[in-house]
Amino acid sequence: MHRQCHPAGGVAGRPSRPPFVFSSITCYLHGPEALRSVAAPRSCRNIGLVRPIPVRPRPKMKDLRQQPRATPRPPSRWIALLTAAALLIAQLPARAQENRGPRLLRDAEIEQLLRDYTRPILRAAGLEKQNIQVVIINDPTFNAFVADGRRIFVNYGALMQSQTPNQLIGVLAHETGHLAGGHLSKLRQRLAEAQTQMIVAMLLGVGAMVAGARGGNSNSGASNIGAAAVSAPGAILQSTMLSYQRQQEENADRAGVKFLTATGQSPKGMYETFKRFSGDSLFAARGADPYQQSHPMPRERVAALEELARSSPYWDKKDDPALQLRHDLMRAKTSGFMEQRDTVYRRYPPSDVSLPARYARAIATYRHGDLRDAAAQIDALIAVQPGNAYFHELKGQALLEGGRPAEAVAPLRKAVQLSNNAALIEMLLGQALVASDNKATTDEAIRILRAAVARESEAPIGYSQLAMAYGRKGDYAEADLASAQAAFLRGDNKTARELASRAKARFAVGTPGWVKADDIIAAKGPGSKD
Repeated sequence: MHRQCHPAGGVAGRPSRPPFVFSSITCYLHGPEALRSVAAPRSCRNIGLVRPIPVRPRPKMKDLRQQPRATPRPPSRWIALLTAAALLIAQLPARAQENRGPRLLRDAEIEQLLRDYTRPILRAAGLEKQNIQVVIINDPTFNAFVADGRRIFVNYGALMQSQTPNQLIGVLAHETGHLAGGHLSKLRQRLAEAQTQMIVAMLLGVGAMVAGARGGNSNSGASNIGAAAVSAPGAILQSTMLSYQRQQEENADRAGVKFLTATGQSPKGMYETFKRFSGDSLFAARGADPYQQSHPMPRERVAALEELARSSPYWDKKDDPALQLRHDLMRAKTSGFMEQRDTVYRRYPPSDVSLPARYARAIATYRHGDLRDAAAQIDALIAVQPGNAYFHELKGQALLEGGRPAEAVAPLRKAVQLSNNAALIEMLLGQALVASDNKATTDEAIRILRAAVARESEAPIGYSQLAMAYGRKGDYAEADLASAQAAFLRGDNKTARELASRAKARFAVGTPGWVKADDIIAAKGPGSKD
């Protein structure tokens, strides 16, 4: 991550125990913004590469409880209110209602670990050929959810707070349960059915009120019955939707345990996570109606999960020490990049000489400007694990961001080799080659970057660097096209169309570049800036 990409303050000032959301339904609650990022991934930053582009906030929804209950409203308004009520029933954490949409984090090391975590689970669920991806959200709260049937979203806070691989794998197994159960499509179907029922109930209620008014007495029994009929369907159908959502959560729990058992893994981590957060207000507000919770009440749910989990023959199975080390390195890396330096040093004091602690401190040191000291610390890490691609990547990134791109090339080449050509690291290497201002390496940079964006097509930084390389070569048609693709991925359709129009004018009609430019001109990305 470029140093200037880190927002000031990191996670300072946020609660030490953030709210916990553990539901596929939450994809709606974190909202259209999450779905917009899915459809057109434009708002991401890379722990190695990409600058975050804030997603435009969605409007705040009025508190439905403040609306007059006895006043009839047009059916279309009530349909909107019903849908909103069904989606707002899970209590949102305070941050979810701030005027900030989600942003994505990208990192080759962390994404590879998450793929290794999910691969056996997805295979057990029969989803291994569905190209399910795990996407990291730039949010320190503990949250995981599914949104479109193709992605599992997980906050970096969940990565930080999961102390063992098994705990995080349990979270991912639960979310896989939602995917395997088709809960999103079923929820949409229930909402559609609820809307139909609402229209019928509303029309009947309005008819009764009109009959009462025609009788000359707005306070008549018919009028009062009509008013009650108008207001009652929302509460009844909301309770129905809540019950359905709780059932989905319980089904996902059972499916998660099933997948863990089928892959020879313990469900203990999943149980420990649920138990840990069972007292949080998101699961159960004291004195609240149980039907106001999107998840089953904690005692019922945790007890049922414990009974099911303990029945697994793998309950006491421990994580492999090598996997635990990778997990600890992932948490240390996340801390080093996402937290303030003093926070990192409190979490990983100099007295802690473990490899993860040294990793976190090396990252924090280079981020805060002491490149010489950071380089020495990173070299010491490489001496311990010379085959660790991500230590070499870190050295190259530190040198690149420290204004020494030519020196960054060698460690980045090594990182690409050791990582089996990880696309995100290839982009970083391409960036270093371009920044070296050496015309002799321009063709190599183009070759590397083209290969990287072919395998990782949703990272704007790859296209941005490709545009610079083409510009240095004097190929302005390809430079404009790559710039247009980068703008499109960021969601800036106006700029994308302008650049694509310029590129289209430079290409011969009907050539591949001309066709791609024409596609961008005609396209309109969801949630884009026009």
